[in-house]
Amino acid sequence: METLLQISNVKKYFKNVKAVDGISLEIDSGDYVALLGPNGAGKTTLIEMIEGIQNPDSGEILFYGSPFRKSERSLRGIMGISLQETRFIDKITVFETLDLFSSFYGVRDRTRPAEVMDLIGLSEKRDSYVMNLSGGQRQRLALGLALINRPRILLLDEPTTGLDPNSRREIWAIIKGLRKDGTTMILTTHYMEEAEYLCEKIIIMHEGRFIAEGSLDELRERYGSVEVLEMT
Repeated sequence: METLLQISNVKKYFKNVKAVDGISLEIDSGDYVALLGPNGAGKTTLIEMIEGIQNPDSGEILFYGSPFRKSERSLRGIMGISLQETRFIDKITVFETLDLFSSFYGVRDRTRPAEVMDLIGLSEKRDSYVMNLSGGQRQRLALGLALINRPRILLLDEPTTGLDPNSRREIWAIIKGLRKDGTTMILTTHYMEEAEYLCEKIIIMHEGRFIAEGSLDELRERYGSVEVLEMT
């Protein structure tokens, strides 16, 4: 299995807050990994460093053995990113939004926006303004934008927060279906059910550090109650 991402002793501090405090991790191509933890655990800060939005204070993040800054342009082309909150241009349509992002990535396949619309279940909303979409539909569109360039690694930061259970499961079904294409994913979430359903590896974060990692069965065997770890 090819190692896609290596994180070695990465730290990021904000004044007296140790947002990420000496984290190391290896992710192979095709892995689905969940970062689980409460607000303030450091999940988003870690994701933003992987994305290149923030720089580590120390430590190293390598993609295929190369630092992000040395291969930034090519690496951005293999990433699909969905942030906690995506702001859209309200008065353009679903298709126009996907087509616009397709041009940003230099996607030459002009059928790709329609293909992604079908994948995220928004074909019927092709000509609807984004401002008229429901919360669940907007989240599906955000996921579609992350998929427009056929990414090798998908970085999803709490993609279902605030959604009703039905909308959440619709997003899960889309994400789960991507595995057949060999996509690698890192997901941050508050929901143990989401982590269990989507990912074979769960990492629990607390105060900037990894306090436990493994499959859900391994965590329960090792610690008894994963819910206790979540509240640590």
